[in-house]
Amino acid sequence: MDSAVASTSPEQLRAALATHLSETGWIRTPAARAAFRTVPRHLFVPATVALAAAYADDVVITERDPGGRATSSVSAPWLQAHMLEQAALRPGARVLEIGSGGYNAALIAEVVGPDGTVVTVDIDADVVDRARTGLDRAGYRQVTVVHGDGEYGYQPRAPYDAIIVTVEAADLPPAWLAQLAPAGVLIVPLRIRNMTRCLTLRRHEDHLRATTALQCGFVPMRGDGCTPTRRLALRGDDVVLFLDDTTTEVNPDALASALRSVRLEAWSPATITMQEGSAFESLHLWLASQSRPFGVLAVDRERTVGLLDPQDRFVCPTLLIADSFAYLAVRRLDDTTWQFGAHGFGPAAHTLTADMLDLITVWDREHRHGPGPKITVHPTGTHSPVPDRPHLLVTRRHATVCIAWPDAGEPR
Repeated sequence: MDSAVASTSPEQLRAALATHLSETGWIRTPAARAAFRTVPRHLFVPATVALAAAYADDVVITERDPGGRATSSVSAPWLQAHMLEQAALRPGARVLEIGSGGYNAALIAEVVGPDGTVVTVDIDADVVDRARTGLDRAGYRQVTVVHGDGEYGYQPRAPYDAIIVTVEAADLPPAWLAQLAPAGVLIVPLRIRNMTRCLTLRRHEDHLRATTALQCGFVPMRGDGCTPTRRLALRGDDVVLFLDDTTTEVNPDALASALRSVRLEAWSPATITMQEGSAFESLHLWLASQSRPFGVLAVDRERTVGLLDPQDRFVCPTLLIADSFAYLAVRRLDDTTWQFGAHGFGPAAHTLTADMLDLITVWDREHRHGPGPKITVHPTGTHSPVPDRPHLLVTRRHATVCIAWPDAGEPR
């Protein structure tokens, strides 16, 4: 977006952003393109943010907790464009947004027009105030801004043709489904074993079926819908292992001690090129789909040079047992090609790295070029697992997520 940065006026920056999002494939329809060219994003970010940064294709953090973790943000435009396009909104549509910032609600309002309904809900009073102020300044007074817990939606304006969730959720509360129109679409960043995927969900018989699953990141949901993840600091904040369940038996002290062991490296015949970067999304979810202890590793790469070198320094798939772990790794073979592998630590490093290579091999042979995972969401207690294919069930209080991997020749 060099042209956007070089421009100076908000109008030029908006036009450049819309062009960039169109050229990169995130914007596909005239309605979305017009919305991005119209809504003044700079009115929804802190005044300290430079104008060029306000129109960069990047997230803007607007609020942090005392520990420095983001609790509110204006999402990256590419992700907002994706969600807007997936919603397939028409003029006059009724839309509920869970998680406010104002900018996304304004984009939605542009698409649904004066006959549409847009409601945005947030649990944070300061966020609500900022959203209301930004919407009023930008001329979107018709948007209803509600201070409340998004877990319960907003019944007075239901049913909704689309519910767009802009916070990370670990469960699907009953209110969302009750307030969704029969032919409506639910777009939600759902946390699945600490892998967040933006799912586009539509009703199919007695459950929901995902038509897309895009890797993404959002601030986590607060309030009654908050489902904390387990956070194991293996070396302060430099090396952190996240677990998304309470049943995995681990020994944090033993895992921390494993870091002091000699790193075991093992490599798979499978490789990846620069043009295949999206394959990592498939591999990550495949590894997370295994019914075995699993976590994601996050590291400060600069402070762990020579110790850890995970494929992804923020959400690296990791196999583990009580006192050992192995994470996904890659190494460069030439200017354009990397090789998949695993790095293991602890007494069971040999076993875990071998297991990782086996899983990579199966994915590379059977699923890498297949239709991808079939993700369905069922009310908890109503779904029977499919026994004849690899799958994972993630059971929450309200919803159970099933991930099945069809064979290469089988439709998703």
